[in-house]
Formats: sequence, structure tokens, C-alpha cells
Amino acid sequence: MADILAQFAARPTWLRFIALGFLGVIAGLGQAPFDLWPATVLALGAFFVIYPVSAMPRQAAFHAWAFGFGYFAFSLRWIVEPFLVDIARHGWMAPFALFLMGAGGALFWGLAGWFAARLAPRSVIFFGLLLVGAEVLRSLILTGFPWALLGHIWVSTGLAQAAAFGGPHLLTLITVLSGWAIAWLVRRDQIIGLVTLGLLVALAFVLRPGPPLDPRADLPVVRLVQPNAPQHQKWDPAYRDVFLNRLLQLSGEGDVPDLVVWPETAIAYLLNHIDDDLSLLAGAARGAPLVFGIQRRDAEARAYNSLVVMGPDGMAQSIYDKRHLVPFGEYMPGARLLGQVGATGLARNLGIGFTPGTTPGPIDLPGIGAAVPLICYEGIFAEEITYGGDRPRLLLLITNDAWFGKAAGPHQHLAQARLRAIEHGLPMVRVANTGISAMIDAKGRITASLPLGRDGAIDVPLPPVGAATFYSRWGDAPLIVSLLLLTFGRYLLTRRDSD
Repeated sequence: MADILAQFAARPTWLRFIALGFLGVIAGLGQAPFDLWPATVLALGAFFVIYPVSAMPRQAAFHAWAFGFGYFAFSLRWIVEPFLVDIARHGWMAPFALFLMGAGGALFWGLAGWFAARLAPRSVIFFGLLLVGAEVLRSLILTGFPWALLGHIWVSTGLAQAAAFGGPHLLTLITVLSGWAIAWLVRRDQIIGLVTLGLLVALAFVLRPGPPLDPRADLPVVRLVQPNAPQHQKWDPAYRDVFLNRLLQLSGEGDVPDLVVWPETAIAYLLNHIDDDLSLLAGAARGAPLVFGIQRRDAEARAYNSLVVMGPDGMAQSIYDKRHLVPFGEYMPGARLLGQVGATGLARNLGIGFTPGTTPGPIDLPGIGAAVPLICYEGIFAEEITYGGDRPRLLLLITNDAWFGKAAGPHQHLAQARLRAIEHGLPMVRVANTGISAMIDAKGRITASLPLGRDGAIDVPLPPVGAATFYSRWGDAPLIVSLLLLTFGRYLLTRRDSD
């Protein structure tokens, strides 16, 4: 093994980049829709075996960056889809976006490799702890982008339930621990590796939630309505009434539910133009409260991406404005300067972009209770879901995943929604424009769903609220403090051993 690793270290830079990038692609197979978590664990374990050959910080940083580049470029391959909606205007940017997303995400891993080699050379444990820290920083810096976290590979397994205690970053730590175990099996102590893997398997068995409970007759019924409006047609005047009529028809059929939910920007008009007459919507809802997504302007002409609750009386009772906007999509950083050269972002139908909302949830759903509102991108930020002292009845996520195409993006977005339900012990109503719309219970299990690329509506009982979780009370703070202590402790041990 030592000879093989020495030969690898002596290979040309470009060959090592290709080999490590391919290993990163294998690691990406653990993300949805493949959910091949063993591939991620084995690939990460293989990288931990390779990592100690990095003699210098620069080499360690390059190896970690190359591995991360393959992982992020593959996992985030859906990022090209938004640029293909208006291919004549934005299509040329798609390959650059993919490269920058892969390189940018990998930069955090590269920095972890550099600091690990600088402070504790060849220590796989120290590097692994810094890798977890890098994923935490990636979730927070520059508004954060916690997509394709290493911990997301466990969503379809019993280990996902650990998120109720430590959120997504505890799952990332479990992923790194699994990779360590593989590396120990190969290079160091097989007993430690086998025991570690055995403990993780036992933990997954203990935490497994089992099948969903049979719904009780007294649970409120929610209608999830999915219009399936392709993004390139959604705002076209020739089609927008087609999709609105589809929403109205799907909402007005069958028995009257307790709540009707439409997706993000379901209505291709400004709220300002229709709020005086919501009779069409009220007629379709037939006395049930209706939640719908729409854009609006305020008195100062600022644009908002909004969620509206229309009560049984046909009046807008609550309005929630999206607070965490998508940079370069819903707004342009430095918009005043960039707007002068025509850079307006992808969601450009309201000028240079949206204004972030300032009022957090929860909002009240008549006859249902308090709901934490989330619009699309907001659903990926575990640390931003707050609701004060009183627990709400549900998480309510409306989204327009038509931007993400039909491959990896919608599936990965749904997986993160399942984690939010687990972390807070709350059911989630998730309604997407083109799919995947789903009812998710407090254990992250999907009780009913509408598939990608189809219009339709389903009536689903709203699952009961679960017990308050440790994560819902304390958030990421305990895990981050523990990670800092572990990292500092490992650094001190490494310094002591080297003296």
C-alpha cells in the first residue's frame, strides 16, 4: 500500500487531478436521486487513505480541492438548468456556472486540507474534523449554500433521525466518521474500523422510524395542487391563464379539504392587480383557506416574492415575503453597479430583483394552526427556521423547482425538506410547481406525493406534530462548540506527539 501511495504522489499534477476528481464524482453518488451512500463512504475512505501522502500544505490543499471539485461539479450538475430556461440570453453562462460552483465548493475543502497539513501534518483525524468545519462554514459564509452537504447522503436511512439531535452537520460528522472507519480498515487498525462501522450500523437500526402511522380520522386534510408550469412558459401571456385555470380546476374538484396549497409564484400576475377581487380563487377554494405564491410590489415599488394566505372569506389574511433570496437569481449583489451593464439576474421579470422580507413567521392558517412559511431556497437553511417559544402545527414550503430541471435538483431539494421535518419534529407540507409535491411527516417520511412533470392534486391528512427535538431547542450551537473542542483537542495531541 505504501508503494502504491508513493507512486500516486509522484504522478503528474493533471493525472492526480483527474483521479481525485473521479473519486469525488463517486462520492457524489450518495446524493439524491441515486442515494448510494456506500459510494460516498467508500470514496471518502479512499481519500482519507490517500491524504497522508500530501507532504506539503499546498499539495494537501490541491488534493482536497480536486476531490471536492469532482464531488461538487457532479452533485450540483443541475445548476446549469436555470441558464437553459432563456438559453439565448443566459445559455452561454451554464458551463461557467458549473465550473464556478464546483470550484467554489471545493475551495472550502481545499482550505481544510491546507490548514490540516499546516497545523497537524498527515493527521487524517484532524483533517476530517476540519472538513466538517468547512461544511459548516460553507453553510454560512456569503449568505451560505448548504446544498449537497456530506451529511445529506443519509436522508433515506435511519441515520437521518440523528438530525433531530444535531442537524445536518451532525450527519456530516457521521459521514466523516464512516470514512475514517474505512481508512482504518485499510491502513491502520482493522478492529477500530470494524467496531466503528458496527456502532454506526447499530445506531441506524436504533434510530430507524419505521413505516408512517395510519392517519387518524380527525386530522385536517390538505390539498396539494401542482400545475406543472414549465419555467419558459410560466410568465408567457399566452400560457399564464392556462396554468391559472388549471389551478382553479384542480382546487375545485371533489370534497372540500381543510386547506388548499398552491406553489411558489403560482399566479403569474402581481398581487397588486388582483387583491381587490379574489373571487375566482375563493370560488375554487369553496370556503377553505388557500395558500398561494405570488409576486407583489409595495408603495415604494419594491418587489417581493410572497406567500399569501387567503381566508374562507376570500380576503388575504396574511402575507409572508421571502427573506433569504437567491444571490444572482432573485437579486444581484451590487445590483446598482451591475444593473448599469445590464446584469439583472435570472428572475428578472421585476427589474433588478427582489427585496428581502423583514417579518418572520409563523403565520396562521385558519382551522389548522400556526405554520412556519418557507419559500423555495429558504428550505435549505436549517439554522434559519425559527418560531419562538410556541411550537407551530407544521412547516409550509412552497417552491418552483421548474428552475432545476427534472434530474438531480428537485430530488435533492426534496431530501433537504425531509431533513427540516426531522430536525424540528414537525410535519411539512411541500408544494412544488412541477414537482415533487409531498406531505412529509415529523420523522421525514413521505406519506403522499405528486411526481415530477405532472399536473394534479392530492388530498392528504396532515400528520401529527412530533415531540420537540433537541435541535429545535438548541440549533447548531452544541454541535459547533463540540466540533471546536474536538478539533482543538486533536491539535494539542498532535503537537504533543511531535515534541
